[in-house]
Amino acid sequence: MSDETPKGDKTPKGDETPNPEKELSAQNLPGQRGDHGEEVRVQRGMFGAQSGADTSGYGGLVRSIRLPGPATRPYGGWFDEVADELEGALEEQGLLPDNAIEKTVVDRDELTFHIEREHLVRVARTLRDDPALRFELCTGVSGVHYPGDKGRELHAVYHLRSLTHGRLIRIEVSAPDADPRIPSLVAVYPTNDWHERETYDFFGIVFDGHPALTRIMMPDDWQGHPQRKDYPLGGIAVEYKGAQIPAPDQRRSYS
Repeated sequence: MSDETPKGDKTPKGDETPNPEKELSAQNLPGQRGDHGEEVRVQRGMFGAQSGADTSGYGGLVRSIRLPGPATRPYGGWFDEVADELEGALEEQGLLPDNAIEKTVVDRDELTFHIEREHLVRVARTLRDDPALRFELCTGVSGVHYPGDKGRELHAVYHLRSLTHGRLIRIEVSAPDADPRIPSLVAVYPTNDWHERETYDFFGIVFDGHPALTRIMMPDDWQGHPQRKDYPLGGIAVEYKGAQIPAPDQRRSYS
């Protein structure tokens, strides 16, 4: 007998077996990058140099910087269970899910809910308290600055962990530069106290309701927020034995 598989046999072997929890059609591939998603800027050169000082050899490189777009059902695995439970719990509270959840993203095997900032506290409390969700722990908030994402330049990203169910998700909230205010989650997740202060210090996001929103890293009288992309490069000169290294803002510019 021959060990060869007949040409007409299309039965998948080994790792080719379809995942029964996911659709395989192109329309249901979630959060694809490339030509999909939302373009926030166009990168020119390897490091974004604009003064002709890019010595990397990649000065002619042009690529689109995109955020992953919304996913379509089914998300796969337990992602659908969490999304269904969250939407149902919000409806029970009289809040339409579409009014609270801007979009749901599945990208690189991570589930992210983009939440409208005015509903952030309610959504977080629901994720914490609902028995089928039980995301009891928030491991902190991180700031992100996208100058090209007009009208929502500042993003706050929270990582939530369910110790009960062994799951990890993210929620993300955006605010414009002109009104960088997001509700504080300290009342829901007390561990966010210092994380919100750090994010305020470095990115200038104002967390309304925080018990003591002050700088945590920079001096109280420091001007500006150093982790923003448009923050000017600066620093102090460094002296070595027999050499003097100028401050960063006096070196060759790459921005």
